[in-house]
Amino acid sequence: MRSMKTSGVAWAAMLAAACALLFSSAASAQQPAPSTDAITPQLRDLQEQVRELHDLLNEMRAESAESRSEMRQLRQDLETTRALLQQTGTSSGSELAASSHPSQAVEPEISATTTTQPGRALEQRVQKLEESASLTRARVDEQYQTKVETASKYRARLHGIVLMNAFRNVGGANSVDFPDYAQAVDRGSPLSSIGASLRQSELGLEVFGPTIARARTSADIQMDFAGGFPATGNGVNFGIVRLQTASVRFEWQHTSIIAGQDSLFISPLSPTSFASLATPAFAFAGNLWGWTPQLRVEHRFSISDRQTLSVQAGLLDNLDWEVPADPFYRYAQAGEQSGQPAYALRTAWSRPVHEHVLSFGAAGYYGRQNWNWDRYVDAWAGMADWQIPLSSRFSVSGEFYRGRGIGGLGAGVGRSIVYSANSTSFFPPIRGLDTAGGWTQLKIQLTPKLEANGAIAEDDTFTGDIRGFATDATNFSQIFGRNRGALGNVVFRPRSDLLLSAELRRLHTFPVFSTSNATSQLNLAVGILF
Repeated sequence: MRSMKTSGVAWAAMLAAACALLFSSAASAQQPAPSTDAITPQLRDLQEQVRELHDLLNEMRAESAESRSEMRQLRQDLETTRALLQQTGTSSGSELAASSHPSQAVEPEISATTTTQPGRALEQRVQKLEESASLTRARVDEQYQTKVETASKYRARLHGIVLMNAFRNVGGANSVDFPDYAQAVDRGSPLSSIGASLRQSELGLEVFGPTIARARTSADIQMDFAGGFPATGNGVNFGIVRLQTASVRFEWQHTSIIAGQDSLFISPLSPTSFASLATPAFAFAGNLWGWTPQLRVEHRFSISDRQTLSVQAGLLDNLDWEVPADPFYRYAQAGEQSGQPAYALRTAWSRPVHEHVLSFGAAGYYGRQNWNWDRYVDAWAGMADWQIPLSSRFSVSGEFYRGRGIGGLGAGVGRSIVYSANSTSFFPPIRGLDTAGGWTQLKIQLTPKLEANGAIAEDDTFTGDIRGFATDATNFSQIFGRNRGALGNVVFRPRSDLLLSAELRRLHTFPVFSTSNATSQLNLAVGILF
């Protein structure tokens, strides 16, 4: 119909143009006869206009023929559809007649079977088209919702969690919202406390970059709000933004290069807990951790279709958990003063079992520390980690380590060395703190949306190396000999983006030169993931 309207308009335009030419010719005939030189250009213009009109007429004829052809095809399709619908109705009537006359049911049944096939095919096609359109609309809506505009042409993805923790503590701890070790309660202070916090909420942004040398590039940055409190009224509710991780990745099929501040690849696992995200669960009680600037390379070997062997090696910023000497300017720590980074290596074997991953890993760490005046400590550690699916619902995971001077990785409750009890020396001798520890967890998948976890952990310094060499008075903070922890929690995920959790945790800490302390926490968490 649009083509026919276009053709009518074009015909009217042609008639108007022809009338204009005739009137112009008649007008020119009433005027005195011009010279031959003046007539020749006019004739050329007239011929050119006639040629253009002729070409336009041919185009209109072609469009008209195409329109008539499309109309005939539409009529045929319409007639075919009507015939199919009539056959569908006839077959339905035949089936009803056959059911009312059993003696004549054989022949109508055969006819219905043969005639309903086109109708069913048409219905199936219509249904498939509707499903395809619905799926396309859903994908468009999803892309619209997840789209994050960037200054470059590359795609970005926003992710994170809004997490609220409500808690009740019994006993003293270094932090009431996510305690890492127990402390004595001050005299005259109450034994229990209650509160709530959202500063463990996390915000991340992932950017997918170009392909370089056949490697997919990406970058990711993640932050939380556990960087401290401003000195203002109710400052505990205004958590300061803190950088957790920020890294750039180059991914090939079997090899990856990662540069940035990332978690420890030599200690990749942590107990499941939504009561402690600002620091991993049991961060100073047997779970080595740290967000450390590093450069590492990973390579994956396919032993078979179901077995993989991975090797990771990297250079890490040589940190030892020292408190910054200045809030604005950075000064070298003992590990950085050695003039060399820390070195780390890990290898792991994995394969799928019971729809989960069965894996075993082993890792090593070394870093040299210079504590001034020719006081050196060789920090080292050996680690092991495992994930063992016992069945489709039960699995066991954990880690173990043994090392010296690795307070920068969370061992020894963040302590790398102890000082000699020789108080007459201005720079007393030091000794690297030997420690061993680990954790293990049992996970029970009760339903696809409900799981229960139980874990125990311990960090144990070698107190025999401390007693007789150091006293509490020669150290800047209390020396802990042992820090134990246990937790049990239930995590319910009614939706993939909603979680509810309840956890009970207990910490028991043993200072070397004083009595032990214990603290318990009941933590209720609700979070929305995005």
